[in-house]
Amino acid sequence: MAITVFGRSVSAFNLILFYVLKELGLSYEFVQTTPEEVNSPDYLATKHPFGRTPSLNDDGFQIYETRAIARYLINKYQGTKSSTVLIPSDVQKAALVEQFISVETSYYTQPLYKMLTQLILVKKQGNEPDLKIVNETREEIVKTLDVYEKLLEGKDYLTGEFSLADLLHVPLTFYAINSTDEGDLWNKRPNVSRWLKNLNERECWKNVFTEYKLSEYIQYNISILKKK
Repeated sequence: MAITVFGRSVSAFNLILFYVLKELGLSYEFVQTTPEEVNSPDYLATKHPFGRTPSLNDDGFQIYETRAIARYLINKYQGTKSSTVLIPSDVQKAALVEQFISVETSYYTQPLYKMLTQLILVKKQGNEPDLKIVNETREEIVKTLDVYEKLLEGKDYLTGEFSLADLLHVPLTFYAINSTDEGDLWNKRPNVSRWLKNLNERECWKNVFTEYKLSEYIQYNISILKKK
């Protein structure tokens, strides 16, 4: 078995895969790619036709798109190297995980990614964020987090047990809370805050945090953003 991940170590979507791989107890090689490389003819032909990351090769099998890669790894390797269950074998429990993955994709990650693009990426490029987009997406996130606050009442995780649905939220939320002034959106909601605390304290996420020096990257982001 030889698993290789191609991408950027600080990308939230690459971090998701590192997190999944560690929860499954799998070893892997990571190949850092540059913006020039992901747009090269070879990368487009062999790794990701849209010039994005991450992409993964598992002993010759090539696959791209974060959630598809995660599901593939779980379907193939879950239970072989660790006892962590990211998608249960029970049909109904698995359906609930998929339900919350759909929720995460549609109502959580989409507006959050748009907001962070303005607050972090646009500012790092030396431009001013579009406040209309920031305010609109913040309103969407507030509505979503209000629903999450109710869904998480009396539960440690979205389905009651830790799963891929929870894991997918972690890296982008980590950047939102630590690189911007928007942390109160999560921190002032006790059920949401408790849920994130449970996720942040998982040993595999701590390993990702340390291995990829995320504290240094956060400090770099803050220093750059303060100059704007």
